[in-house]
Amino acid sequence: MNEDKDILILAIETSCDETAASVVKNGFEPLSNIVASQIDWHCKYGGVVPEIASRKHLEFINPVIEEALKKAGTSFQDLDAVAATYGPGLVGGLLVGLSAAKALAYVLDKPFIGVNHIAGHIYANFISNREIEPPVVCLTISGGHTDLLYFEELGGYEILGRTRDDAAGEAFDKTARVLGLGYPGGPAIEKKSKQGNPRAIDFPRPFINEDGYDFSFSGLKTAVINYLHNKKQKGEKVNTADVAASFQQAVIDILVARILKAVADYPTRSVILSGGVAANKTLRQQLAERLKEEGLPLYTPELSLCTDNAAMIGSVAYFKYLKGDFSPLSLNARANLRLE
Repeated sequence: MNEDKDILILAIETSCDETAASVVKNGFEPLSNIVASQIDWHCKYGGVVPEIASRKHLEFINPVIEEALKKAGTSFQDLDAVAATYGPGLVGGLLVGLSAAKALAYVLDKPFIGVNHIAGHIYANFISNREIEPPVVCLTISGGHTDLLYFEELGGYEILGRTRDDAAGEAFDKTARVLGLGYPGGPAIEKKSKQGNPRAIDFPRPFINEDGYDFSFSGLKTAVINYLHNKKQKGEKVNTADVAASFQQAVIDILVARILKAVADYPTRSVILSGGVAANKTLRQQLAERLKEEGLPLYTPELSLCTDNAAMIGSVAYFKYLKGDFSPLSLNARANLRLE
């Protein structure tokens, strides 16, 4: 391999309700990052409808790829590889992106690289923050996953803990739904929380004082539902802003406590957040303040790279490309894929 040659990878992401494509140069430089959102089609249902998502991916995939190439000023012939998310996510959406990527790789006679969506969220940090130094504690928080990882060196990691039930983002979405705040739940609850008192209601914080690094958010979500039912049965008015703010603070307290335990137990030079919930500004602020007391920097992706996008997939694919870690065209979608 010519080490002086720029490596261009077309990456595709269709794991949920965003149809995205990006041309990424040398792993860290997105020349384009196109995202077609489906929120308007799903918000009326209070969440993502898989069948609608699949149909919209089919409708958007070719125009999004064409726009990504056009904005990057590249052609198909300029590409060194084609990558796509193969899991986790909604299987119908994953199949659309995978099929498009594999077809292009076959026709262009270029390597095809399958990428774990969760790894993509982690590597979004390295696009935004080239100065990150290991050892690193990483919290990945999204609608489907909550994982606490430790990187002694970049490129390999140890899984310290993960959620035993609902992910943090899933808890946000479900709580927003019962509060009538709409979808997506994370931004809706954060916005409403600004009007409320985060200490108004003492919701539970599962596992916060227990050994280990696992998470649990199902009980917290259920506590919110029970609180609302009790208020309704008593005919009492609910202060939605206080409920939202108190719920959000409980989630933040749990996440921050687990990170602080990890940095106390492991040699750490940097802490990074990744995933859609990492866009929560209140979480960023409170965690940064606590880590400052420990003399540790907090790194987060820029907001456009927190939510689902293809640039992060291209970043992971670049490092797999350097190792010759290519995927067969028989690679199938894995809806429940986990970090291993």
